[in-house]
This record gives sequence, structure tokens and C-alpha cells, in this order.
Amino acid sequence: MQFDDDVLECFLENQLQLFPEKVVETLEEAEDFLEDCMAVVVDSVEDVLAYFEEEGIDTEGVEGEEILDADEVFDIGDGRYLIVEG
Repeated sequence: MQFDDDVLECFLENQLQLFPEKVVETLEEAEDFLEDCMAVVVDSVEDVLAYFEEEGIDTEGVEGEEILDADEVFDIGDGRYLIVEG
């Protein structure tokens, strides 16, 4: 998957929401890291829910935008979401 600069910058700036310390320092490192961990970009909250369900992650009782509170979900800021499994 190709990641655009908005996605890479979002992860670079917010990586501490998922990890206890920085795992990348540059956009290039961010791209390599996201590719290695098979991160995905989705287009809506519904797509985030669908992704978690497809991966077998329990989302029972989670309604609507509550899923966005998950540490693995990064709001890119343009309506898309980056999902990184740490």
C-alpha cells in the first residue's frame, strides 16, 4: 500500500498514542514501518468498524465513533483513518 504524506505525517506526529516511545523519526522511516506492519487506510468510521470485525477483533458494544478511541486508529484529518496494529 502506498501512503501519502498526510498519512505519514499523521503517524509521525501521533505515534506515541500507540507506542510507549517513538518508533520512527522521519517520513521515510514512517513509510517503511507502516508497510512492514501492514497498516491500512480506510475512508470512514464504518470502514474502521468493518476492518476490526474482519480481523476478528471484538467490537461488541462499540457504537459509531467510539471505535476511533482505539489506540490503533489515527485520524488523518481529512475523513480517512490509519489503522496500525502494534
